[in-house]
Amino acid sequence: MRAAVITSFGDADVLEIRDVPDPVPGSREVLVSVRATALNRADVLQRMGRYPAPGDVARDIPGIEFAGEVTALGPGASLWSVGDRVFGLVGGGAHAELVVAHEETMLRVPDGLSWTDAAAIPEAFITAHDALVTQAGVRAGEVVLIHAVGSGVGLAATQVARAWGAIPYGSSRTADKIENARPYGLEDGVVVETELEALVTAARKWTGGRGVDVVMDLVGGSYVAASIDALALKGRLMLVGTVAGPRATIELGRVLGKRLTIRGTVLRARPLDEKILVTSAFDRDVMPRLARGELKPNVDSIFSLTAIRDAHRRMESNATFGKVVVTVD
Repeated sequence: MRAAVITSFGDADVLEIRDVPDPVPGSREVLVSVRATALNRADVLQRMGRYPAPGDVARDIPGIEFAGEVTALGPGASLWSVGDRVFGLVGGGAHAELVVAHEETMLRVPDGLSWTDAAAIPEAFITAHDALVTQAGVRAGEVVLIHAVGSGVGLAATQVARAWGAIPYGSSRTADKIENARPYGLEDGVVVETELEALVTAARKWTGGRGVDVVMDLVGGSYVAASIDALALKGRLMLVGTVAGPRATIELGRVLGKRLTIRGTVLRARPLDEKILVTSAFDRDVMPRLARGELKPNVDSIFSLTAIRDAHRRMESNATFGKVVVTVD
């Protein structure tokens, strides 16, 4: 099969399309012919040598989400049939013509959904649902602040928060992303360039001085301290990304005084049994809404697998609004 291969660590030029051996499905695994996949920060960091793949997947083929057709079943696999349209998350290897996944970590693509739209769903919406609903326990009427609201996960989180009756607000480095996010349910937003105090000021304005109930932080770094200041009493901070840096300095007295909950979350490194639970919850809570069109993926741009370098450059430009999708022909 053809695959995008990381030949060494570095910029987008280290990626090459190469012929590599086909993956073989193991016990209760399924072989999928990939029709489309999407880019994530994890892929960029893996290419740079800063986020190694789990030990059970290809170390040099990135890609953590896919949409495609079932091609073959491994030993003991019985939940799917050859030809079924599926999508899901994997630890890596999805930027290729074929990928293997455990049968209980895949979902059926809703009728009428294109391959490119389907590929834009798994990482963004599963992350948003798991972080906001399963872990943060967001409730109707609560106020949610989402950093990097114009990202794929940010737009999915905006829709998920609204679907659960919460009121989503967002932050972005540019005003156009705030405006473009409004049709997805965003109540309001704040542009943050260098002065993070703007986050706190906006949060107090939106809530009459009380602070927000939940922050979904896809940025990390110095945003963490500002998020703590923006939270209300007994607020919850979900740490999801670190694009602004892996370190933060915070005032512990603020955390203690507000009785805050700070929780970090990743999907890629979880054991299989937890990934199955996450997939099952998503199937129950979110898939019906996707099928009805109540929740919608947003595709920023589409590249072919042979243009994978350009796809990486597009993501690294930070000009994206939604997902960068890669088609596999």
